[in-house]
Amino acid sequence: MALVEIKTGKITEKGQLVIPKSIRDRFREGTKVAILAYDDKIELRPLDEVDKFLSCAYASEKVLARDWDTKEEDEAWNNL
Repeated sequence: MALVEIKTGKITEKGQLVIPKSIRDRFREGTKVAILAYDDKIELRPLDEVDKFLSCAYASEKVLARDWDTKEEDEAWNNL
């Protein structure tokens, strides 16, 4: 994927960020995005792109706990 454009923005006190129109126009309205935070950068990616590669990375603890936080699971780990 090639870099197409670089623009600047500012995160407001409320945590809002305006995406410049020239960049918004590249995506259809309603596109859901994943927000990836690194030590030195923030990336916004279309969620369907991220779903293919990182779906487990943004699974919530509650979702995982539903399947993994069971008495049986705890007993299995006790013997390790």
